[in-house]
Amino acid sequence: MARIVMKFGGTSVADIGRIHNAAKRVQREVEAGNEVAVVVSAMAGVTNQLVAYVDETSKIYDAREYDTIVASGEQVTAGLMALRLQEMGISARSWLGWQIPVKTNDVHGKARIQDIQADEIIRRFGEGQVAVMAGFQGVSPMNRITTLGRGGSDTSAVALAAALKADRCDIYTDVDGVYTTDPRIVPKARKIEKISHEEMLEMASLGAKVLQTRSVEIAMNHGVRLQVLSSFEDKPGTMVVDEEEIVEQQVVSGIAYSRDEAKITLVKVADKPGVAAAIFGPLTDNSINVDMIVQSVSPDGERTDMTFTVARTDLERAVSVLKQNHDKIGYESLLSDGEVVKISVIGVGMRSHAGVAQTMFRTLAEKGINIQVISTSEIKISTLVSEEYAELAMRSLHTAYGLDAG
Repeated sequence: MARIVMKFGGTSVADIGRIHNAAKRVQREVEAGNEVAVVVSAMAGVTNQLVAYVDETSKIYDAREYDTIVASGEQVTAGLMALRLQEMGISARSWLGWQIPVKTNDVHGKARIQDIQADEIIRRFGEGQVAVMAGFQGVSPMNRITTLGRGGSDTSAVALAAALKADRCDIYTDVDGVYTTDPRIVPKARKIEKISHEEMLEMASLGAKVLQTRSVEIAMNHGVRLQVLSSFEDKPGTMVVDEEEIVEQQVVSGIAYSRDEAKITLVKVADKPGVAAAIFGPLTDNSINVDMIVQSVSPDGERTDMTFTVARTDLERAVSVLKQNHDKIGYESLLSDGEVVKISVIGVGMRSHAGVAQTMFRTLAEKGINIQVISTSEIKISTLVSEEYAELAMRSLHTAYGLDAG
């Protein structure tokens, strides 16, 4: 007997028919003798509609009331799922975040889970009952409903799996697993059988949309085994596990990309202590995150060009902040480019294999693709290239690292 958390995303419970289909998957696990907790998202499109209602009612709204409204989508799905399971002869009940409780901080709209008290759910497992939990929501220290931010149901499911000490957390979605890269761009992309938490975290943070970043982070910290699989097809998915579980480790496991990138270059900044703080301090104060950074010092050693990336949606605001601080920073000119893409190769095998970067740089050079910025970590190499070369770069790198299917 295993203890399993099953999470169904919005497309998996988009209508009553799909809720019935998801319930059959739950039934299969129950009949196999497993203890089951189910976590559900709102039905597809419902959260967007609820957000639209808020915007239509109040342009400057109370975030606590916003959470009360948008959390109701998951409440409906949880109730419908519990009803359907009962109709199938399965003992089940719905649980809202405040009933368990899922305790969070009080940052409404993007709360973080602090504790889940799962004792009562575990007790009811002993009675053969299935717990159906509304994802995406919790309760603040002030006893108000909170929400965890978009994609928060993944986080709810993994956190619940950690609290229950579950054997596995199955994430059911509209794709059948994690692929070596986006198959819509690279037709030869193939499904990965097993991937480490660390690699999945990098892929999620660098643009892969299969799993929400925070959920992978919780899974890694608590050793939760994840499985990503399709709600619509009966075939194995991708297991996200501790690195030790993977016997044969690929040098490069996957290639991620992000179009949400923009590049800023400050030309001829004085090369002296404090200049970096003068540049990045005001950006931080305005909640603008900086990612890749490269500095090139002039031959006389007195001036430097500082290039860095921000989210494309933050570009206009970042440029405005830097212009306001021109005199303090002391740059000669400011250049910006919103038509760039970040492409990253990821693999824990990089730790023990040389030549991964050389392969990347050589492959891009052979295709005539100029690298604008480079950043590295222990298990990834990211490059910034012109947006027009994104697909060519991804396909070429996918082939160069031996990731092509067949």
